[in-house]
Amino acid sequence: MFSTFFADSPEYCARRDKPFKPTKVTIAELHAAVPRHLFEKNTMRGMLYVFRDVICAIVIYKLGWLIEPSIHYAVGQWNIPQAIATMLTWCAWAIYWFCQSVVLAGWWCMAHEAGHGNVSSHSWVNHTVGFSLHTFVLAPYYSWRASHHAHHKATVSIERDENYVPRTRKDFGLPPAMNATARDYHEIFEETPIYTLARMIIMQLLGWQIYLLTDVSGSPRHPAGTNHILPSSSIFKPKDRNGVIASNLGISFMAYVLYLWSRQVGVAMFVKLYFIPYILLNHWIVMLTYLHHSDPTVPMYRKDQWSFVRGATSTVDRPLLGWAGRVFFHNVSHDHISHHLFSSIPFYNQPLATAEIKRVLKDDYNYDSTNSFRSLYRTFTECCFVEDEGDIVFYKNREGKAARVLAEDALERSTAVAH
Repeated sequence: MFSTFFADSPEYCARRDKPFKPTKVTIAELHAAVPRHLFEKNTMRGMLYVFRDVICAIVIYKLGWLIEPSIHYAVGQWNIPQAIATMLTWCAWAIYWFCQSVVLAGWWCMAHEAGHGNVSSHSWVNHTVGFSLHTFVLAPYYSWRASHHAHHKATVSIERDENYVPRTRKDFGLPPAMNATARDYHEIFEETPIYTLARMIIMQLLGWQIYLLTDVSGSPRHPAGTNHILPSSSIFKPKDRNGVIASNLGISFMAYVLYLWSRQVGVAMFVKLYFIPYILLNHWIVMLTYLHHSDPTVPMYRKDQWSFVRGATSTVDRPLLGWAGRVFFHNVSHDHISHHLFSSIPFYNQPLATAEIKRVLKDDYNYDSTNSFRSLYRTFTECCFVEDEGDIVFYKNREGKAARVLAEDALERSTAVAH
């Protein structure tokens, strides 16, 4: 059991060991496979999911307030030793933080679905839900929606994608591959396990905020100072700027509400009830988005070989958190390929769409049942850079080696179907 936790899944190993050929499947074939009724939005059904998520968060919040009084009562009634009482208290808080962070990450995912217009067929319902839920978890709804839509239009395009764009050999100042030695790679990428762990923790807990404020891992075509806060940022088009301002005002208002609330309940309870779940929900969001689009076995394309279908199918479906992830993350991790191919399909229909898409894609469908924390470590340590040249490239690791290679006829086959 313990060894399985650290093992790569059979799907990952089979994909890694198979030379890569770009898919020949067309968007027309995929459209023909997916029933039309799966695209239909049901406002009542969508809102029931919203209400469920909100009620779950409220119930968990109310239970959080009972943790310390209940332990204090138990100590008085049953004469529980203080050491055990302290341990029970922190165990209860840990359960609260996990559960509330998952549910609030679900709010983030639901707002993401609203941004795609999938909660309702009425745009005002989608924007009301998305803006409200994202604002509560201090996410800029309209600002991120703009960059996220750009990401969907250019997924894994090295020149045009907006998220998790790989850095190249040149970016790291590495010598050409034919001249590079093991020492060259070690000087750039070698680090102690403790330092690696520290970098992972920073990315997981603060990566979302760092991305919003600095556009780190965003497109290198944007100038220094790019962020999701300034309406004039190069991320946005002129039509997006009023939404950026509205997002900033919403977050400012929420921050003020949290400030007033923290003064009322005390800093300690504010940290326990909201701040720690907020930090952990960011962990789940960074984890799932990072693993969707960063994997040693998944290709990235430059303009001559990129197409919409190739970009959308160069993501990975993962069973993050099992049933809890499917329920509260609204299928966004389990059915991410389907979401990229058909982002207008409501989240509750995505599993049905995935089943149809898998039949068409066959071996071109990417699934990975590797434990998600193992996948996170694998991706973090093996996806270091890509080459500056090449129309189809894979991440290379700290030794300058790629986990997967192109088939000999990959580019010949792909030239005929790229567009």
